[in-house]
Amino acid sequence: MTWETVIGLEIHVQLNTQSKIFSGASTAFGAEPNAHASVVECALPGVLPVMNREVVEKAIKLGLALDATINRKNAFDRKNYFYPDLPKGYQISQLDLPIVEHGKLEIVVGDEVKTINVTRAHMEEDAGKSVHEGLNGATGIDLNRAGTPLLEVVSEPEMRSAAEAVAYAKALHGLVTWLDICDGNMAEGSFRVDANVSVRPKGQAEFGTRREIKNLNSFRFLEAAINYEVEAQIEILEDGGKVQQATMLFDPDKGETRVMRLKEDAHDYRYFPDPDLLPIIISDGQMQQAKDEMPELPKEMAARFVTNFGVSDYDARLLTASRAQAEYFETAAAADKTHGKLVANWMNGELAATLNKEGLELAQSPITAPRLAELVGKIADGTLSSKLAKKAFEAMWNEPQASIGQIIEKHGLQQITDTGAIEAMIDEVLPNNPKAIEQFKSGNEKALNAIVGQVMKASKGKANPTQVQDLIKAKLA
Repeated sequence: MTWETVIGLEIHVQLNTQSKIFSGASTAFGAEPNAHASVVECALPGVLPVMNREVVEKAIKLGLALDATINRKNAFDRKNYFYPDLPKGYQISQLDLPIVEHGKLEIVVGDEVKTINVTRAHMEEDAGKSVHEGLNGATGIDLNRAGTPLLEVVSEPEMRSAAEAVAYAKALHGLVTWLDICDGNMAEGSFRVDANVSVRPKGQAEFGTRREIKNLNSFRFLEAAINYEVEAQIEILEDGGKVQQATMLFDPDKGETRVMRLKEDAHDYRYFPDPDLLPIIISDGQMQQAKDEMPELPKEMAARFVTNFGVSDYDARLLTASRAQAEYFETAAAADKTHGKLVANWMNGELAATLNKEGLELAQSPITAPRLAELVGKIADGTLSSKLAKKAFEAMWNEPQASIGQIIEKHGLQQITDTGAIEAMIDEVLPNNPKAIEQFKSGNEKALNAIVGQVMKASKGKANPTQVQDLIKAKLA
Protein backbone atom coordinates (compact mmCIF):
# COMPACT_ATOMS: atom_id res chain seq x y z
CA MET A 1 0.00 0.00 0.00
CA THR A 2 1.16 3.55 -0.72
CA TRP A 3 0.93 5.83 2.31
CA GLU A 4 0.55 9.60 2.53
CA THR A 5 1.98 11.63 5.40
CA VAL A 6 -0.09 14.40 6.98
CA ILE A 7 1.69 16.97 9.16
CA GLY A 8 0.54 20.04 11.07
CA LEU A 9 2.81 22.11 13.28
CA GLU A 10 2.19 24.01 16.50
CA ILE A 11 5.07 26.39 17.04
CA HIS A 12 5.67 28.25 20.29
CA VAL A 13 7.26 31.63 19.58
CA GLN A 14 8.69 33.26 22.69
CA LEU A 15 8.23 37.02 22.38
CA ASN A 16 11.27 39.14 23.17
CA THR A 17 9.66 41.45 25.71
CA GLN A 18 11.63 42.64 28.73
CA SER A 19 8.92 41.55 31.16
CA LYS A 20 6.45 38.68 31.38
CA ILE A 21 2.97 38.59 29.92
CA PHE A 22 1.06 39.13 33.18
CA SER A 23 3.69 40.56 35.56
CA GLY A 24 6.67 42.88 35.64
CA ALA A 25 9.14 40.03 36.27
CA SER A 26 12.14 39.80 33.94
CA THR A 27 12.24 37.39 31.00
CA ALA A 28 16.07 37.33 30.85
CA PHE A 29 17.49 33.87 30.19
CA GLY A 30 20.10 32.15 32.34
CA ALA A 31 19.41 33.54 35.82
CA GLU A 32 19.62 31.45 38.99
CA PRO A 33 16.53 29.25 39.48
CA ASN A 34 13.45 31.24 40.55
CA ALA A 35 15.32 34.56 40.49
CA HIS A 36 12.68 35.88 38.08
CA ALA A 37 9.61 34.30 39.69
CA SER A 38 7.24 36.98 40.99
CA VAL A 39 4.19 36.46 43.21
CA VAL A 40 2.10 36.15 39.99
CA GLU A 41 4.10 33.20 38.66
CA CYS A 42 4.15 31.61 42.12
CA ALA A 43 0.33 31.94 42.24
CA LEU A 44 0.21 33.39 45.73
CA PRO A 45 -3.34 33.97 47.03
CA GLY A 46 -4.94 37.24 45.98
CA VAL A 47 -2.56 38.16 43.13
CA LEU A 48 -4.02 39.18 39.77
CA PRO A 49 -2.57 39.16 36.25
CA VAL A 50 -1.97 42.47 34.45
CA MET A 51 -1.68 42.33 30.65
CA ASN A 52 1.60 43.36 28.99
CA ARG A 53 0.64 45.75 26.16
CA GLU A 54 3.80 44.96 24.14
CA VAL A 55 2.71 41.33 23.76
CA VAL A 56 -0.41 42.47 21.91
CA GLU A 57 1.62 44.81 19.68
CA LYS A 58 3.99 42.02 18.65
CA ALA A 59 1.09 39.63 18.00
CA ILE A 60 -0.52 42.20 15.70
CA LYS A 61 2.71 42.49 13.68
CA LEU A 62 2.84 38.75 13.13
CA GLY A 63 -0.79 38.79 12.04
CA LEU A 64 -0.07 41.53 9.51
CA ALA A 65 2.97 39.66 8.18
CA LEU A 66 0.88 36.48 7.74
CA ASP A 67 -1.82 38.45 5.90
CA ALA A 68 -4.19 37.16 8.55
CA THR A 69 -7.40 38.27 10.22
CA ILE A 70 -6.63 40.18 13.40
CA ASN A 71 -9.53 39.90 15.82
CA ARG A 72 -10.07 43.38 17.18
CA LYS A 73 -11.75 41.75 20.19
CA ASN A 74 -10.02 38.71 21.64
CA ALA A 75 -10.10 37.10 25.04
CA PHE A 76 -8.22 34.81 27.44
CA ASP A 77 -9.25 31.40 28.75
CA ARG A 78 -8.00 29.08 31.45
CA LYS A 79 -6.56 25.77 30.29
CA ASN A 80 -6.62 23.46 33.29
CA TYR A 81 -3.98 20.83 33.90
CA PHE A 82 -1.79 19.83 36.81
CA TYR A 83 1.99 19.83 36.61
CA PRO A 84 4.45 20.79 39.35
CA ASP A 85 5.81 23.63 37.21
CA LEU A 86 2.35 25.24 36.84
CA PRO A 87 1.53 26.51 40.36
CA LYS A 88 -1.90 27.93 39.48
CA GLY A 89 -3.10 24.57 38.15
CA TYR A 90 -4.05 26.25 34.88
CA GLN A 91 -2.41 28.09 32.00
CA ILE A 92 -3.79 31.38 30.71
CA SER A 93 -4.26 30.96 26.96
CA GLN A 94 -6.78 31.77 24.19
CA LEU A 95 -9.26 29.26 22.83
CA ASP A 96 -12.43 30.70 21.27
CA LEU A 97 -11.22 34.23 20.54
CA PRO A 98 -7.53 34.20 19.55
CA ILE A 99 -5.85 37.40 18.41
CA VAL A 100 -4.85 36.07 14.95
CA GLU A 101 -6.71 33.72 12.58
CA HIS A 102 -6.67 32.62 8.92
CA GLY A 103 -3.16 33.54 7.83
CA LYS A 104 -0.83 32.03 5.26
CA LEU A 105 2.87 31.44 4.82
CA GLU A 106 4.77 30.58 1.64
CA ILE A 107 7.45 27.90 1.76
CA VAL A 108 10.00 26.73 -0.79
CA VAL A 109 10.87 23.03 -1.06
CA GLY A 110 13.34 22.40 -3.86
CA ASP A 111 11.96 24.32 -6.82
CA GLU A 112 8.36 24.19 -5.59
CA VAL A 113 6.62 27.10 -3.88
CA LYS A 114 3.72 26.09 -1.64
CA THR A 115 1.36 28.08 0.56
CA ILE A 116 0.59 26.68 4.01
CA ASN A 117 -2.50 28.07 5.74
CA VAL A 118 -2.09 29.22 9.34
CA THR A 119 -5.16 28.39 11.40
CA ARG A 120 -4.47 30.74 14.29
CA ALA A 121 -1.89 32.39 16.50
CA HIS A 122 -2.86 32.92 20.11
CA MET A 123 -1.22 34.57 23.10
CA GLU A 124 -0.45 32.53 26.19
CA GLU A 125 1.93 32.22 29.11
CA ASP A 126 4.72 29.67 29.29
CA ALA A 127 5.00 27.16 32.13
CA GLY A 128 7.97 26.69 34.44
CA LYS A 129 10.53 23.93 34.21
CA SER A 130 11.13 20.74 36.19
CA VAL A 131 14.83 20.23 36.96
CA HIS A 132 16.32 16.80 37.69
CA GLU A 133 20.08 17.16 37.17
CA GLY A 134 22.30 17.30 40.25
CA LEU A 135 19.48 16.91 42.78
CA ASN A 136 20.20 13.36 43.97
CA GLY A 137 16.96 11.84 42.72
CA ALA A 138 14.77 14.79 43.67
CA THR A 139 12.97 17.16 41.29
CA GLY A 140 13.41 20.92 41.50
CA ILE A 141 11.02 23.54 40.12
CA ASP A 142 12.38 26.61 38.31
CA LEU A 143 9.71 29.23 37.63
CA ASN A 144 11.94 31.69 35.78
CA ARG A 145 10.32 30.72 32.46
CA ALA A 146 6.78 30.69 33.90
CA GLY A 147 4.77 33.62 32.55
CA THR A 148 7.10 34.26 29.61
CA PRO A 149 4.89 35.50 26.74
CA LEU A 150 4.29 33.08 23.87
CA LEU A 151 2.52 33.15 20.57
CA GLU A 152 1.41 29.65 19.65
CA VAL A 153 1.19 29.50 15.85
CA VAL A 154 -0.95 26.62 14.60
CA SER A 155 -0.83 25.49 10.97
CA GLU A 156 -3.37 23.55 8.96
CA PRO A 157 -2.35 19.88 8.43
CA GLU A 158 -1.17 20.65 4.88
CA MET A 159 2.44 19.46 4.93
CA ARG A 160 3.11 16.12 3.28
CA SER A 161 6.75 15.42 4.17
CA ALA A 162 9.36 16.16 6.81
CA ALA A 163 11.08 18.41 4.26
CA GLU A 164 7.94 20.54 3.93
CA ALA A 165 7.59 20.73 7.72
CA VAL A 166 11.18 21.89 8.10
CA ALA A 167 10.71 24.45 5.31
CA TYR A 168 7.61 25.82 7.08
CA ALA A 169 9.34 25.97 10.47
CA LYS A 170 12.35 27.74 8.93
CA ALA A 171 10.09 30.20 7.11
CA LEU A 172 8.23 31.09 10.32
CA HIS A 173 11.51 31.29 12.25
CA GLY A 174 12.88 33.66 9.61
CA LEU A 175 9.72 35.77 9.74
CA VAL A 176 9.51 36.23 13.54
CA THR A 177 13.19 37.15 13.75
CA TRP A 178 12.78 39.45 10.73
CA LEU A 179 9.95 41.24 12.56
CA ASP A 180 12.13 41.38 15.70
CA ILE A 181 9.39 39.90 17.87
CA CYS A 182 11.47 36.82 18.83
CA ASP A 183 15.21 36.22 19.11
CA GLY A 184 14.77 32.77 17.54
CA ASN A 185 17.27 31.09 19.87
CA MET A 186 16.17 27.46 19.67
CA ALA A 187 18.81 26.23 22.13
CA GLU A 188 17.30 28.51 24.80
CA GLY A 189 13.73 27.48 23.95
CA SER A 190 12.70 30.71 22.23
CA PHE A 191 11.30 28.77 19.26
CA ARG A 192 9.90 25.30 19.95
CA VAL A 193 8.01 23.02 17.59
CA ASP A 194 5.30 20.43 18.27
CA ALA A 195 4.65 18.21 15.24
CA ASN A 196 1.30 16.47 14.72
CA VAL A 197 1.95 13.49 12.47
CA SER A 198 -0.36 10.90 10.93
CA VAL A 199 -0.44 8.65 7.88
CA ARG A 200 -3.27 7.50 5.63
CA PRO A 201 -3.61 5.41 2.49
CA LYS A 202 -2.85 7.48 -0.60
CA GLY A 203 -6.10 8.94 -1.94
CA GLN A 204 -8.06 8.59 1.32
CA ALA A 205 -9.77 11.83 2.41
CA GLU A 206 -10.10 10.94 6.10
CA PHE A 207 -7.12 11.69 8.31
CA GLY A 208 -5.35 8.93 10.22
CA THR A 209 -4.85 8.96 14.00
CA ARG A 210 -2.28 11.61 14.83
CA ARG A 211 0.51 11.62 17.31
CA GLU A 212 2.03 14.84 18.65
CA ILE A 213 5.81 15.02 19.03
CA LYS A 214 6.55 17.67 21.66
CA ASN A 215 9.26 20.28 22.16
CA LEU A 216 11.53 19.86 19.15
CA ASN A 217 14.20 22.54 19.44
CA SER A 218 16.16 22.11 16.22
CA PHE A 219 15.26 21.75 12.56
CA ARG A 220 17.43 18.63 12.35
CA PHE A 221 15.53 16.99 15.23
CA LEU A 222 12.21 18.01 13.66
CA GLU A 223 13.08 16.25 10.40
CA ALA A 224 14.46 13.15 12.11
CA ALA A 225 11.51 12.85 14.52
CA ILE A 226 8.90 13.09 11.76
CA ASN A 227 10.67 10.58 9.54
CA TYR A 228 10.96 8.09 12.40
CA GLU A 229 7.35 8.56 13.49
CA VAL A 230 6.03 8.12 9.95
CA GLU A 231 7.88 4.82 9.54
CA ALA A 232 6.72 3.65 12.98
CA GLN A 233 3.05 4.38 12.21
CA ILE A 234 3.23 2.69 8.82
CA GLU A 235 4.77 -0.40 10.44
CA ILE A 236 1.97 -0.54 13.04
CA LEU A 237 -0.73 -0.28 10.38
CA GLU A 238 0.85 -2.77 7.99
CA ASP A 239 1.14 -5.26 10.86
CA GLY A 240 -2.61 -4.98 11.36
CA GLY A 241 -2.50 -2.76 14.43
CA LYS A 242 -4.01 0.65 15.23
CA VAL A 243 -2.13 3.86 15.93
CA GLN A 244 -3.08 5.17 19.35
CA GLN A 245 -3.40 8.93 19.79
CA ALA A 246 -0.58 9.98 22.08
CA THR A 247 1.91 12.66 22.98
CA MET A 248 5.42 11.62 22.01
CA LEU A 249 8.94 12.66 22.94
CA PHE A 250 11.90 12.46 20.57
CA ASP A 251 15.17 10.98 21.84
CA PRO A 252 17.90 12.58 19.70
CA ASP A 253 20.55 10.15 20.97
CA LYS A 254 18.59 7.11 19.80
CA GLY A 255 16.90 8.91 16.92
CA GLU A 256 13.46 7.61 17.89
CA THR A 257 10.15 8.74 19.35
CA ARG A 258 8.52 7.26 22.46
CA VAL A 259 5.17 7.68 24.19
CA MET A 260 5.11 10.29 26.94
CA ARG A 261 1.37 10.15 27.72
CA LEU A 262 -1.94 9.35 26.10
CA LYS A 263 -3.09 12.48 24.33
CA GLU A 264 -5.77 14.67 25.88
CA ASP A 265 -8.41 16.38 23.74
CA ALA A 266 -9.54 19.99 24.24
CA HIS A 267 -12.42 18.98 26.54
CA ASP A 268 -9.95 17.33 28.92
CA TYR A 269 -8.49 20.76 29.70
CA ARG A 270 -11.88 22.13 30.87
CA TYR A 271 -11.37 25.50 29.17
CA PHE A 272 -13.42 28.43 30.45
CA PRO A 273 -13.07 32.23 30.12
CA ASP A 274 -10.55 33.72 32.53
CA PRO A 275 -12.53 35.89 34.98
CA ASP A 276 -9.48 37.95 35.98
CA LEU A 277 -8.74 39.37 32.53
CA LEU A 278 -10.95 41.63 30.46
CA PRO A 279 -11.18 41.03 26.69
CA ILE A 280 -8.48 42.75 24.62
CA ILE A 281 -9.94 45.50 22.42
CA ILE A 282 -7.53 46.62 19.69
CA SER A 283 -8.11 50.24 18.70
CA ASP A 284 -7.72 51.82 15.27
CA GLY A 285 -4.71 53.69 16.65
CA GLN A 286 -2.99 50.49 17.74
CA MET A 287 -3.57 48.90 14.35
CA GLN A 288 -2.19 51.92 12.52
CA GLN A 289 0.85 52.12 14.79
CA ALA A 290 1.63 48.44 14.12
CA LYS A 291 1.33 49.02 10.36
CA ASP A 292 3.58 52.08 10.54
CA GLU A 293 6.25 50.12 12.44
CA MET A 294 6.25 47.13 10.07
CA PRO A 295 9.55 46.60 8.25
CA GLU A 296 9.77 45.72 4.57
CA LEU A 297 8.70 42.06 4.52
CA PRO A 298 10.78 39.27 2.94
CA LYS A 299 8.44 38.83 -0.04
CA GLU A 300 8.50 42.56 -0.78
CA MET A 301 12.28 42.73 -0.44
CA ALA A 302 12.73 39.67 -2.68
CA ALA A 303 10.72 41.39 -5.42
CA ARG A 304 12.87 44.50 -5.04
CA PHE A 305 16.08 42.45 -5.29
CA VAL A 306 14.85 40.95 -8.57
CA THR A 307 14.10 44.42 -9.96
CA ASN A 308 17.09 46.35 -8.62
CA PHE A 309 19.87 43.75 -8.71
CA GLY A 310 18.82 41.41 -11.50
CA VAL A 311 18.84 38.25 -9.38
CA SER A 312 16.47 35.34 -10.09
CA ASP A 313 13.28 34.75 -8.11
CA TYR A 314 14.86 31.63 -6.62
CA ASP A 315 18.01 33.49 -5.50
CA ALA A 316 15.92 36.34 -4.12
CA ARG A 317 13.98 33.91 -1.92
CA LEU A 318 17.20 32.43 -0.56
CA LEU A 319 18.67 35.89 0.06
CA THR A 320 15.62 36.98 2.06
CA ALA A 321 15.42 33.81 4.18
CA SER A 322 16.61 35.93 7.10
CA ARG A 323 17.10 39.62 7.79
CA ALA A 324 20.84 39.05 8.36
CA GLN A 325 21.16 37.38 4.96
CA ALA A 326 19.21 40.14 3.20
CA GLU A 327 21.22 42.92 4.84
CA TYR A 328 24.49 41.18 3.96
CA PHE A 329 23.46 40.89 0.30
CA GLU A 330 22.24 44.47 0.05
CA THR A 331 25.49 45.78 1.56
CA ALA A 332 27.66 43.64 -0.72
CA ALA A 333 25.69 44.48 -3.86
CA ALA A 334 25.33 48.20 -3.15
CA ALA A 335 28.81 49.06 -4.51
CA ASP A 336 27.72 48.11 -8.04
CA LYS A 337 24.16 46.90 -8.68
CA THR A 338 25.29 45.14 -11.86
CA HIS A 339 27.24 42.75 -9.62
CA GLY A 340 24.06 41.55 -7.86
CA LYS A 341 23.91 38.19 -9.61
CA LEU A 342 27.60 37.50 -8.87
CA VAL A 343 27.13 38.43 -5.21
CA ALA A 344 24.09 36.14 -4.99
CA ASN A 345 26.01 33.26 -6.59
CA TRP A 346 28.87 33.59 -4.10
CA MET A 347 26.57 33.98 -1.10
CA ASN A 348 24.37 31.02 -2.00
CA GLY A 349 27.34 28.95 -3.17
CA GLU A 350 30.85 29.22 -1.77
CA LEU A 351 29.99 31.33 1.30
CA ALA A 352 26.99 29.21 2.35
CA ALA A 353 28.95 25.98 1.87
CA THR A 354 31.91 27.22 3.92
CA LEU A 355 29.71 28.52 6.74
CA ASN A 356 27.92 25.18 6.85
CA LYS A 357 31.21 23.27 6.88
CA GLU A 358 32.59 25.41 9.71
CA GLY A 359 29.31 25.40 11.66
CA LEU A 360 29.12 29.21 11.69
CA GLU A 361 26.34 31.76 11.33
CA LEU A 362 26.58 34.48 8.69
CA ALA A 363 27.33 37.09 11.37
CA GLN A 364 30.44 35.09 12.31
CA SER A 365 31.85 34.99 8.78
CA PRO A 366 35.39 36.40 8.48
CA ILE A 367 34.40 37.49 4.98
CA THR A 368 32.16 40.47 5.64
CA ALA A 369 29.79 41.96 3.08
CA PRO A 370 32.26 44.72 2.04
CA ARG A 371 35.03 42.12 1.60
CA LEU A 372 32.80 39.93 -0.58
CA ALA A 373 31.98 43.03 -2.64
CA GLU A 374 35.74 43.55 -3.18
CA LEU A 375 36.17 39.94 -4.32
CA VAL A 376 33.23 40.14 -6.71
CA GLY A 377 34.55 43.42 -8.09
CA LYS A 378 37.86 41.76 -8.99
CA ILE A 379 36.00 38.94 -10.74
CA ALA A 380 33.86 41.41 -12.68
CA ASP A 381 36.81 43.49 -13.90
CA GLY A 382 38.75 40.42 -15.03
CA THR A 383 41.45 40.56 -12.35
CA LEU A 384 40.39 37.13 -11.06
CA SER A 385 39.10 34.12 -12.95
CA SER A 386 36.51 31.93 -11.24
CA LYS A 387 39.21 29.42 -10.33
CA LEU A 388 41.55 32.07 -8.92
CA ALA A 389 38.62 33.68 -7.12
CA LYS A 390 38.04 30.46 -5.16
CA LYS A 391 41.67 30.51 -4.08
CA ALA A 392 41.30 34.17 -3.13
CA PHE A 393 38.13 33.37 -1.14
CA GLU A 394 39.95 30.68 0.83
CA ALA A 395 42.84 33.06 1.57
CA MET A 396 40.41 35.82 2.62
CA TRP A 397 38.69 33.38 4.98
CA ASN A 398 41.98 32.55 6.69
CA GLU A 399 43.37 36.11 6.60
CA PRO A 400 40.48 38.30 7.76
CA GLN A 401 42.58 41.46 8.11
CA ALA A 402 44.00 41.39 4.56
CA SER A 403 42.46 43.37 1.70
CA ILE A 404 41.70 41.70 -1.61
CA GLY A 405 44.63 43.57 -3.18
CA GLN A 406 47.00 42.22 -0.54
CA ILE A 407 45.61 38.70 -1.00
CA ILE A 408 46.10 38.79 -4.79
CA GLU A 409 49.64 40.11 -4.49
CA LYS A 410 50.71 37.82 -1.66
CA HIS A 411 49.38 34.63 -3.29
CA GLY A 412 50.16 35.55 -6.90
CA LEU A 413 46.55 35.34 -8.02
CA GLN A 414 46.57 38.05 -10.70
CA GLN A 415 44.86 36.77 -13.83
CA ILE A 416 46.95 36.90 -17.01
CA THR A 417 45.14 39.00 -19.62
CA ASP A 418 48.11 40.05 -21.75
CA THR A 419 47.35 38.79 -25.28
CA GLY A 420 50.99 38.30 -26.18
CA ALA A 421 51.70 36.21 -23.09
CA ILE A 422 48.64 34.03 -23.68
CA GLU A 423 49.51 33.55 -27.37
CA ALA A 424 53.01 32.43 -26.42
CA MET A 425 51.55 29.72 -24.19
CA ILE A 426 49.11 28.65 -26.89
CA ASP A 427 51.98 28.36 -29.40
CA GLU A 428 53.77 26.01 -26.98
CA VAL A 429 50.70 23.84 -26.43
CA LEU A 430 49.31 23.46 -29.96
CA PRO A 431 52.16 21.33 -31.45
CA ASN A 432 51.63 18.79 -28.66
CA ASN A 433 47.91 18.33 -29.37
CA PRO A 434 47.55 17.38 -33.07
CA LYS A 435 44.71 14.90 -32.43
CA ALA A 436 42.58 17.46 -30.54
CA ILE A 437 43.24 20.03 -33.28
CA GLU A 438 42.14 17.59 -35.95
CA GLN A 439 38.97 16.71 -34.03
CA PHE A 440 38.11 20.39 -33.51
CA LYS A 441 38.60 21.18 -37.20
CA SER A 442 36.32 18.23 -37.99
CA GLY A 443 33.51 19.90 -36.04
CA ASN A 444 34.01 18.45 -32.55
CA GLU A 445 33.64 21.56 -30.35
CA LYS A 446 34.41 19.57 -27.18
CA ALA A 447 37.95 18.93 -28.45
CA LEU A 448 38.61 22.65 -27.92
CA ASN A 449 38.17 22.17 -24.16
CA ALA A 450 41.14 19.80 -24.05
CA ILE A 451 43.39 22.40 -25.66
CA VAL A 452 42.08 25.17 -23.41
CA GLY A 453 42.77 22.94 -20.41
CA GLN A 454 46.39 22.44 -21.50
CA VAL A 455 46.91 26.20 -21.84
CA MET A 456 45.29 26.84 -18.43
CA LYS A 457 47.59 24.23 -16.93
CA ALA A 458 50.61 25.90 -18.51
CA SER A 459 49.52 29.23 -17.02
CA LYS A 460 48.92 27.62 -13.59
CA GLY A 461 45.29 28.62 -13.87
CA LYS A 462 46.04 32.32 -14.24
CA ALA A 463 45.21 32.89 -17.93
CA ASN A 464 41.83 34.40 -18.74
CA PRO A 465 39.93 31.33 -20.01
CA THR A 466 37.68 33.33 -22.34
CA GLN A 467 40.69 34.96 -23.97
CA VAL A 468 42.41 31.57 -24.25
CA GLN A 469 39.42 30.06 -26.02
CA ASP A 470 38.99 33.01 -28.40
CA LEU A 471 42.71 33.08 -29.33
CA ILE A 472 42.84 29.33 -29.95
CA LYS A 473 39.79 29.54 -32.21
CA ALA A 474 41.43 32.39 -34.15
CA LYS A 475 44.65 30.43 -34.62
CA LEU A 476 42.84 27.30 -35.79
CA ALA A 477 40.40 29.08 -38.10
